[in-house]
Amino acid sequence: MAKYQFLTEEWIEAAKQIRDELEGDVPAPPHAVKMNLNITEVPFGDGEVTAHMDSSGGEMVMDLGHMDDPELTVTLDYATAKAILVDQNPQAGMQAFMAGKVKVQGDMTKLMAMQAGGGDAGLQAKVTEAIQEITAE
Repeated sequence: MAKYQFLTEEWIEAAKQIRDELEGDVPAPPHAVKMNLNITEVPFGDGEVTAHMDSSGGEMVMDLGHMDDPELTVTLDYATAKAILVDQNPQAGMQAFMAGKVKVQGDMTKLMAMQAGGGDAGLQAKVTEAIQEITAE
C-alpha cells in the first residue's frame, strides 16, 4: 500500500477513498461540526495548510481549503494535528492546548463534543488503522 505525507493532496485523496470503501459501515458522527483548520509548521509547501472538517451532513468530510461558514477555526502545528488525526492521541491535543500551541476561535463546545467521541470503538479502530497505513512517517 502506498504511503503519503500527512495532509498532502495525495494523503487527503487516499483518506477519502478509505471513507468511501467503509461508507456503509461507518455510522454518522455523534456530533455535527463545521470546523476550519490552520495547520502551521508544515514540512512541505509554504509551511502552512488550510483544511476543514464537516460532519453536518451526517458523515465526516475532511478536505483542503476553508469553508465559508465554520462554527469554529482551530490553529495548530503539524505535529499536533498528526498526533490527533492520525495517531488518535487526544492527550497530545490537550497538552498542546494547555501549552498555548492550539488556538480556537468560535464555538469551543463543538470541539469539546468532538473530543468526547462516541460511536463504534471497533470500527473507529479499523478506520484509524487504515489511515495510519496510508500515512508516511
